[in-house]
Amino acid sequence: MTSLRVANGRVIDPASGFDRVADVAIRDGVVLAIGELPRDFQPDRTLDVQGCLVVPGLVDLAVRLDEPGRLREDRFDSESAAAVAGGITRLACMPDSDPVLDAPGAVASLRARFEAMGRARLHPLGALTVGLRGEALSEMAALAEAGCVGFSQAGQPIADTRTLQRALAYASSFGFTAWLRPQDRDLGRGVMAEGALSTRLGLPGVPAAAETIAIFTLVELMRSTGARVHLCRLSSAAGVALLRAAKAEGLPISADVGIHALHLVDSDIGHFDSRARLDPPLRQQRDREALSAALADGTIDALVSDHVPVDAASKQRPFAQSVPGATGLELLLPLALLWAERSGAGLRRAIEVLSAAPGRLLGVEGAGRLAVGGAADLCVFDPDDEWVVTPEALRSQGKQTPFGGYAMRGRVRFTLVDGWRVHG
Repeated sequence: MTSLRVANGRVIDPASGFDRVADVAIRDGVVLAIGELPRDFQPDRTLDVQGCLVVPGLVDLAVRLDEPGRLREDRFDSESAAAVAGGITRLACMPDSDPVLDAPGAVASLRARFEAMGRARLHPLGALTVGLRGEALSEMAALAEAGCVGFSQAGQPIADTRTLQRALAYASSFGFTAWLRPQDRDLGRGVMAEGALSTRLGLPGVPAAAETIAIFTLVELMRSTGARVHLCRLSSAAGVALLRAAKAEGLPISADVGIHALHLVDSDIGHFDSRARLDPPLRQQRDREALSAALADGTIDALVSDHVPVDAASKQRPFAQSVPGATGLELLLPLALLWAERSGAGLRRAIEVLSAAPGRLLGVEGAGRLAVGGAADLCVFDPDDEWVVTPEALRSQGKQTPFGGYAMRGRVRFTLVDGWRVHG
């Protein structure tokens, strides 16, 4: 039997509304008490975290453990270490790994290898179609039994609308959620957002219509199939408007947004800086403002890192040939705090979109909550500690980020999973 007291921190649990300086008592990996501790509680250890915030372990819904289509064994150690360094205790990964997560054995193997690191918990998304080819449907029921929390095409849209309809109908019959990136296959073949800048740079652009056409299609199919759909990494003001209308109609739809889209716009590409080549691409100022407002008011449910550990060689190519993506696990929390400050959304909303809200979407009991009787998954961070984004400061093997050299405020001091210190 082991016990721990986390003392003198400001405890915030958005799910319950709890927000005050309090102690947290942990015994055998479970939260025993918050605030007034049992008289007979004698902790084996005490962590004095005065001046820090104590929040539920963060939940990240959009993580790749390697570049799309790859999965190297050494990435399990580095990316799990990066996750807990960012306060993330649960993460959902895309199915476009090697092998594709379209068979129960592949799912079970991935989970076992990742969780053998003894840090964060992994919740895979299964492939919606076999091989992500958009043709034959995967065995979703078997994949769910193996641990998949939902089903996705990652970055591979289903071009055949009839196949998409069948996939949503099948998912609906089992109560599964389809996690889909709303992007038309043909219109989405550019390398940056369409606009005056893409024309000036001579780069093929992705119009906002690539997103809205896909959302229109999904909404119509949701009406006919009853499927639940989660829109992954919304990127445009027009997409936000469609999401808001679908929610007002009462459709079972949710969405997330990538952290980069709240701070950067297409002009941050500068002189063909491949670190700013992302997927979805950075759009214009009006899109950023609409995304920020939608996250603040709850139209967009969750904030994600959209972590892709791209190596230097994959970025040191001409912009259009470089691999899209950026590291994000260790930047998610400080960038969320900065967003909350600049937008006026407030600290509690910033914590909510990183914990309780994505926890609900994950559909795993207790995820993103800090409650008596629940798992002692905690993130303890100092909101005022400043640090600079350098390759040496990042544990992820992916060092590529458009925020390189930036000063960040907010550093994770401790991360606990089942009451064990996995970071700090």
